[in-house]
Amino acid sequence: MRILLVEDDRQLRTSVARGLREAGWEVEEAADGDEAVAMAGAGDYDCVVLDILLPGRDGLDVCRELRAAGNWVPILMLTALDAVEHRIAGLDAGADDYLPKPFDFGELVARLRALTRRRGDEAGAETTLRVGDLVIDARAHAVRRGGRAIELTAREFAFLLYLARHAGRVVTRDELTAHVWDDSQVHSNVIDVYASRLRRKIDEGEEEALLVTHHGVGYALEAGGARPAR
Repeated sequence: MRILLVEDDRQLRTSVARGLREAGWEVEEAADGDEAVAMAGAGDYDCVVLDILLPGRDGLDVCRELRAAGNWVPILMLTALDAVEHRIAGLDAGADDYLPKPFDFGELVARLRALTRRRGDEAGAETTLRVGDLVIDARAHAVRRGGRAIELTAREFAFLLYLARHAGRVVTRDELTAHVWDDSQVHSNVIDVYASRLRRKIDEGEEEALLVTHHGVGYALEAGGARPAR
């Protein structure tokens, strides 16, 4: 397993890299955003650990550039900015997970294992899913409904993909927390924010709503209902 570790604090970068190598990972290091973009574009990594506060291009810019180039390597963001809006900004930029500083090294390793395990699970799963007129290409991270393409952030895509793989049944908040966020401490309103954004993107202007809220339980992706989209 190969990790690209992007952190401008030399002491922290050296310490984390040493620990990851001792845990059995192959680690390459970058100290700024420009170096991170170049290395991620040239190398085949299983995960990128990316600090937000970098000299030059910050971690959010790096993440956006990689996603815009079609690079869907799992990205774990490290941030000293622990407010919910900062976490959402990182996820909207295309990150798959975040870890506030200071962090426990054991938790970092656990999150990396979860991200790479999820990537392996997706690689072996069905790549094209259909729910009504919604078509999801898991490999290309592409979504279409009818004749229109739908642009999603990485986390919105992960949310939709999980619902699609369990279409027709209610997916609970606990499931979303465990399988989409890999974080037992994720705030409930973060899930609601993402559900609301996703609903606007896939259902707004359509005759039928596919994303259904089951109040007090969770969400479901259902086709064939008579409810108009609002």
